[in-house]
Amino acid sequence: MKIIFSLLLALASAPAMAQYASLLRDSAAQRFDDEDLRLFLDNARKALNETPDNQTASWENPKTRHRGEVTVLRSFEAMGGRCKEVKVLNQAQGRKETNDFNLCQLDGKWRLVSPSQLKKAKAR
Repeated sequence: MKIIFSLLLALASAPAMAQYASLLRDSAAQRFDDEDLRLFLDNARKALNETPDNQTASWENPKTRHRGEVTVLRSFEAMGGRCKEVKVLNQAQGRKETNDFNLCQLDGKWRLVSPSQLKKAKAR
């Protein structure tokens, strides 16, 4: 749980963090062990860096049977970098959730951005 929260803090700006604060509450990701988390993060990086639009990158931990997928819904340019809208599905210990996120590659790192940040950037 602490690792996932730390990851979100590192990825998200204040507006994005506020929007996604409910992500961990009673979530499947909250039940991930260290191996699940590594598989999830590796899969997310693969989706962001290699997966074309309308395609899905999946993962599963055979030990825990936890699994998930990241579907790239679309790629676009915003905030001075390339961005992707993704749908994230995670399943663990009977919990299942799906969330949509916008991420932009800024200063060489993928960052969560909120719809309001994208709207504000587009208005400039």
